[in-house]
Amino acid sequence: MKIFKIIFVSAFLLLLTTLVSIAQEVTLEFQNAAKAMEVVQNYTKALQAGDVATMNAQFATGAMIYGLGGGLDSLTVAQHNEYYTNSTNQFKHSLSQELYLPVKVTNNWNEGEWILSWGINTLTNKASGKIIEVPYHSASRMENGKITFMRYWYDMLNVLETQGFKVTPPAN
Repeated sequence: MKIFKIIFVSAFLLLLTTLVSIAQEVTLEFQNAAKAMEVVQNYTKALQAGDVATMNAQFATGAMIYGLGGGLDSLTVAQHNEYYTNSTNQFKHSLSQELYLPVKVTNNWNEGEWILSWGINTLTNKASGKIIEVPYHSASRMENGKITFMRYWYDMLNVLETQGFKVTPPAN
């Protein structure tokens, strides 16, 4: 009887998983894809130029940004402005190996038009000339030609170690 219950529950979960995956629809081709990609590329070009005002102009009113500074906290556009003003005053940002992927998701919790991007952000300290290479990924949800939500993922440990921080194992 125990084996029957395990098989029954497993079959039910498999069926449920199939139904959930069927409900989600994802496409790489949609009407606003080119415009959405242009907005995100304008954002990254502005970062490389140190033009924080143009970066912020790509955001919708009320947009939220996550993952900057290695934290999970959200930033408003005003806080994003402060973060990148500080960053571009200290570092020259140069992006390479960029890849952009437009994706439209329907019937799912993350429904919307997205631009996913990957690359390497090479930071050059303006005072010391020291270079930090930071692999990154970002996901930007687009509405009406503006970014409404952006999440960054990048190698924060690489940034800290390059600046001289050490990771020490905990004492047992």
